[in-house]
Amino acid sequence: MEILTDSFVVNSKGNTDIMDITGNIQAKIKSSGFIEGSVLVFVGGSTAGITTIEYEPGLRKDYPAFFEKIIPSNINYHHDQTWHDGNGHSHIRASLQGASLTVPFSNGDLLLGTWQQIILVDFDNRPRKRNIIIQITGKKKNED
Repeated sequence: MEILTDSFVVNSKGNTDIMDITGNIQAKIKSSGFIEGSVLVFVGGSTAGITTIEYEPGLRKDYPAFFEKIIPSNINYHHDQTWHDGNGHSHIRASLQGASLTVPFSNGDLLLGTWQQIILVDFDNRPRKRNIIIQITGKKKNED
């Protein structure tokens, strides 16, 4: 069993921007030589999260609307009083979402459902450069 840690960067628009990063992760697995195992996907930072969703236009509207209902952006948060950056809602949304996800793969392919993609959700109130860290654990070809 081996472990490989790698990363890639994406530029987001912020404000609950949803980005499909499935292809980036699949490419990293393919280029790594691993054939079976799991991949941990993690976003550094306290205002973004990782999950899966069907990446289609309706859900890309529904998901931000859901977060706006449960954690509104237009109210005053204690964090905002402390730092005066207006992104208290972003921190709460990200902590609820979670910063990581683990997905199995076999024959070098992610074992996702037909309509399931891995997404980054950037909850911050401004565009950001996000570093996505992946850690692949498993076996490589010709490894017993």
